Amino acid sequence: MRKLIVWNLMTLDGYFEGAQPWEIDFHMLAWGDELEHYATELGKEGDMLVFGRKTYEGMAAYWPTATETPEIAAYMNGISKIVASRSMKQADWNNTRVVSDAVSELKALKEQPGRTIFIFGSADLADILAKAGLIDEYRLCIAPVILGGGNPHFKPAAKQVPLKLLEAKTLKTGAVILRYEPVAAA
Repeated sequence: MRKLIVWNLMTLDGYFEGAQPWEIDFHMLAWGDELEHYATELGKEGDMLVFGRKTYEGMAAYWPTATETPEIAAYMNGISKIVASRSMKQADWNNTRVVSDAVSELKALKEQPGRTIFIFGSADLADILAKAGLIDEYRLCIAPVILGGGNPHFKPAAKQVPLKLLEAKTLKTGAVILRYEPVAAA
């Protein structure tokens, strides 16, 4: 069975973007050769990316012409992608298809052969999939900053979700990469 893994950078106080969409300059506080290497390794593990519409629009606007990290750009532009949206009818970014029911689609995809499916950004979509019990792991890079406000990565929930720490890695930038998996209720 394929894994569905959330990967995101966020601030110590829990925001994955500032008050405005794509207000993510804090990423540069975490970025460096170690995080670039980590991102490259993710590319070897996964064979599909899933985005919500807003994250898709930002990624599709950036990666086709990105030149700073050629290996990551090649990965982002070449990999199979899904955008979950009730309003979009088509997606123009290479190897992307639109689905309106992300829960059903991801349930089916997890049962098919293949490698890891990653959700990049897309906190609202990750929340929907988590509440459906589809998230196998969270990989979070905590940037060394308190933003003070913005769009929280984790949304309010009716119940807590216990997690098991799989790995914690400190980067030279002061960022920390954390890997957690949800713990099934006893």
